[in-house]
Amino acid sequence: MLIFTEQELKQYVKLNLEAITTVEDGFTKLANNEVKMPPIMRVDVQDQNGEVDVKTAYVKGKDMFAIKVSSGFFNNYNLGLPSGNGLMILISTQTGIPQALLLDNGYLTEVRTAAAGAIAAKYLSRNNIGTAGVIGAGSQARFQIRALKLVRDFKKILVFARSANRAKKYAEEMEDEIGIEVQVAESAEQVVRNSDLVITTTPANKPIIKAEWLHPGLHITAMGSDAEHKQEIEAEVLARADKLVCDSIAQCAQLGELHHALDSGVLTKNSFITEIGQLTSKELIGRENEEQITVCDLTGTGVQDTAIALFAYNEMVKRNLGLKVENKTLSLKN
Repeated sequence: MLIFTEQELKQYVKLNLEAITTVEDGFTKLANNEVKMPPIMRVDVQDQNGEVDVKTAYVKGKDMFAIKVSSGFFNNYNLGLPSGNGLMILISTQTGIPQALLLDNGYLTEVRTAAAGAIAAKYLSRNNIGTAGVIGAGSQARFQIRALKLVRDFKKILVFARSANRAKKYAEEMEDEIGIEVQVAESAEQVVRNSDLVITTTPANKPIIKAEWLHPGLHITAMGSDAEHKQEIEAEVLARADKLVCDSIAQCAQLGELHHALDSGVLTKNSFITEIGQLTSKELIGRENEEQITVCDLTGTGVQDTAIALFAYNEMVKRNLGLKVENKTLSLKN
């Protein structure tokens, strides 16, 4: 078995077009019924504002699949620690024997989540966007903008966060990194009304975006809601969207923004909802004109984890990296 460390993975596994294409291919395979993906297992640690998720997916034809354990402890910033953490295990699809342990501390989850955001923008946002808005100022708010820059050109970023100091720090750091203007907004409303594309990256449990702020041509990618109690956008936003896309309809109906829209009755099981794999597979088209309002509900899927874990494994193995540990199996004879 091979063991890869966070330092190695960060050095050689990058958020680039190849990583985005890898995740896109995973969504296509999911749409084509080439994936077995069980429901998420989650443990809530409510007294610490934390959660631990287990996600996995078997992709037909692959030699291995990933089992990922990821945590989100959202008070960690008070301790100077990242909110996300975790690891991935790659299991042989032939024998069931573990083949690799990826001690990424949540890095690969950041990459594959950002890749999904880029894919949503690729198919659903206008080709020409002037301003990109981001709500939240944590690590995923950074990764999402980095990924977006790979598929869209834009001239300005608006950011809003609950903490003005964190938003200011985000603006300073991202302006230096991306090389374009980053402005701190006074409110979420200012972000939405003045952006062509908005990404929400928070663990909010009350809606941040209101339907009355929507405007023609707007695209929203909501990636923070991945549990029943989380909600970043008003349910009415989904009802007003000309096109609503989910990473997994079944999963979003249980855990995502779609869950709240169904519960409130603004959408029903008969409402027309698209899965992102239907766009990547070319079964359906995404944005059809400049005036459409589009929304993508991302809850994070196991197929993304298997896709990025295999991508990372290949990047490491071709460089002959990783600690090799003998995995001896015992044969018991009666």
